[in-house]
Amino acid sequence: MICGVDEAGRGPVIGPLVVAAVMVEDDAALRSLNVKDSKQLTPRRREELALEIRKRSRIDVMVIEAAQLDEMMSTESLNDIEVRAFASVISSLGAEVVYADACDVDPRRFSRNVRGHLHYSPKMFCEHRADERYPVVSAASIIAKTVRDRRIREIEEELGQTIGSGYAHDEVSLAFLEKWIKEKGDVPPHTRRTWETARKRLSVHKNAKLTDWE
Repeated sequence: MICGVDEAGRGPVIGPLVVAAVMVEDDAALRSLNVKDSKQLTPRRREELALEIRKRSRIDVMVIEAAQLDEMMSTESLNDIEVRAFASVISSLGAEVVYADACDVDPRRFSRNVRGHLHYSPKMFCEHRADERYPVVSAASIIAKTVRDRRIREIEEELGQTIGSGYAHDEVSLAFLEKWIKEKGDVPPHTRRTWETARKRLSVHKNAKLTDWE
């Protein structure tokens, strides 16, 4: 059995980090679907493929919400968090061979750190851009991305506003964040408070309020 692991949502200021693992006996079925790195697919195509991937494989997904990330990052780095998340979904499936998209600048170190959290010793291949090279990792990237996208839509329904993708380069997300802070005096729910994007905007707002008071 082979397993692919990837994440979605490492960098956004809004929404969760999602880590997904996909396990198959071989990747022939995934190749027949012509899976690709999720970033190369339209949202509609990702959803279509996600349904087919789920029919053909075993899957485990870990969703780490923004508040959980903030709490975890008070004592550990984002890399450490992802290492443990990757190890968790790999352990859950128990694959004999694992391909993973490395989240560390040093893929060997990432592989070594993930292995350190496993209760068994699979063959492991951690590479940058593995989601472009291995269908099983492409499949994992699609699952992770679709799970995160659905969570973002759920957050929009909860807040009653469009929030965009949640990434700091998304003008819709930044406009939402700034409007909420201006109106409420704090960052919105599901925002990663420890992220610089949120901290800077909240600081600017508070400083502006002090200036108004003076």
